[in-house]
Amino acid sequence: MLAIEQILAEISPLKPLEKLQLIEKILISLNQPNKTIEEIWANEAESRIKAYENGEISIVDEKTVFSKYRKD
Repeated sequence: MLAIEQILAEISPLKPLEKLQLIEKILISLNQPNKTIEEIWANEAESRIKAYENGEISIVDEKTVFSKYRKD
């Protein structure tokens, strides 16, 4: 916990914009893309596009999808 307190003391004098920039960099560091997962999703998207273009699957509008799961 001491390290966090030291960091907070160091960033305290920063301007609000500088603090926001720091927060953005911290968030980016937490959300590093996983290249394997990115590749899997890209392949899946391409596969779905090809299937749609070949008439193998059809599209469903969002109202239909959400109405199926709505608990009204």
